[in-house]
Amino acid sequence: MRDEAPRTVTAICRALQEQIEHGLLPLGGKLPAERKLSELFDTTRITLREALGQLEAQGLIYREERRGWFVSPPRVAYNPLIRSHFHAMVGEQGRVPATEVLSARLMPATVEICELLELPALSSVYLIRRARRIDGRLVLYVEHYLNPQYFPGILDFDLTRSLTDLYGSEYGIRYGRVRFDMVPTALHPEAASTLKVAPGSPALRITRVNRDQHGRLIDCDLEFWRHDAIHVSVEVPE
Repeated sequence: MRDEAPRTVTAICRALQEQIEHGLLPLGGKLPAERKLSELFDTTRITLREALGQLEAQGLIYREERRGWFVSPPRVAYNPLIRSHFHAMVGEQGRVPATEVLSARLMPATVEICELLELPALSSVYLIRRARRIDGRLVLYVEHYLNPQYFPGILDFDLTRSLTDLYGSEYGIRYGRVRFDMVPTALHPEAASTLKVAPGSPALRITRVNRDQHGRLIDCDLEFWRHDAIHVSVEVPE
């Protein structure tokens, strides 16, 4: 039996991958329930879940808490060299973006945020927490930290819209120099709950520290992307 399980896992992975590649299991579509899949492949739930976990690690399928397993839709391309924002980036790729505001408030800056924005001790920042969807699927949890000195009254505006556009139209501020840091990570409980996945699920954390056209540090973003929703694509000009 010990020798059979790895072969069964491999067979399940190959079968589902072929079905996905040939379009029999459509992108974004829901897989049958685990019980039905176990019966179909004549195996145990433990062996089936090992196979599903391997496909999830490859980005071919994903699981949502209390909803089941789905075929992963195409990833969106993320080019940090292009000055854009989420809604424009997603829309230009023929996909449908959406943003939900989870909370927005003034709060004491943590040590990490003080360092990123070069703020003195006991400074306050605006924290705007948002969840973002592509074609209805939750793919991104993001925390925006704003220096309130540059954005008085911003919490009174519609924060589902692009902050880039809001900065320009209401404050005459546009982005200048930007620093990106990208690292693989595991989702912390708050991000995982928002994206409806298990805590510790793999993700890509993108930290973006933004200066304005005058060189002032104005805000920073902590983005937590589902690992199967994005690929970073950069072309450096000659």
